[in-house]
Amino acid sequence: MQNFQNAVAVVTGGASGIGKGIVQALLERDAQVVVADRDAQALEAIASELDIFPVETDVTDAASVENLAQQTLKRFGEVHILCNNAGVGPRGDISDMSLSDWRWIIDVNLWGVIHGLHYFLPHLTRNNGFAHIVNTVSMSVLTPPAGLAPYVGSKAGVLGITEVLRQELENDGSSVGVTALIPGPVTTNINNSLRNLPEHTSSALQDFNLSQKRPTWNFLPPRQVGEQVIESIIENSPYLITHSFFEDQIQKRHDEILAGIVRPSDEVVSLERGRS
Repeated sequence: MQNFQNAVAVVTGGASGIGKGIVQALLERDAQVVVADRDAQALEAIASELDIFPVETDVTDAASVENLAQQTLKRFGEVHILCNNAGVGPRGDISDMSLSDWRWIIDVNLWGVIHGLHYFLPHLTRNNGFAHIVNTVSMSVLTPPAGLAPYVGSKAGVLGITEVLRQELENDGSSVGVTALIPGPVTTNINNSLRNLPEHTSSALQDFNLSQKRPTWNFLPPRQVGEQVIESIIENSPYLITHSFFEDQIQKRHDEILAGIVRPSDEVVSLERGRS
């Protein structure tokens, strides 16, 4: 589908950052856009700036996402594009984190996607002509850094789910496309994730500002990522990796993975050593 005119799109975490960049790119192509976000002030701000349908949504709450689906269908009667984009990314060493720290990050990053798929996939698959799902992953899944275990773990889960979903839909002959958005450094407010930490929760997590720590990483504006997402939907790309900057690191990791494969000749050598 090259023409997005009047296509109905839902973007979670859409009031700021990458989500807002996707929203802007969709609106420029005359799509009807539902913006879901738990930040009421940010939602009010984008609604005053752009012609969108705002729905305050907590992606960790199944009932809230179900309401999002109901509000979308009540307003537009159908849905064509789902961007599961909401996410949080504070840091903390594994040895310092509480179970509530783990649960919060996994609830947002992984269960948020699961909830989105659960309540929207039945409506997307009813479209005969066109539908598409974009799940936001992270470059950190391909280049895992220390201090981000819950974030990397949750986003790795999103990547796996996205890959399986694409295979299942292809096997069913479905018209629903699926893309894993794997962004590198983007200018967002993910460095202020703890503003969304549930009340009365003590935490060892810390916000951190990558743009200050890694100023040479070529941080992209969200609007540019939004354009990349549009292209990936048009091409039905299985993966969208926003930067080539980490290509060497990704290649090194994949080479190490391939080097770990036990070859038939290695098995023979290992057995002979065991007998000697």
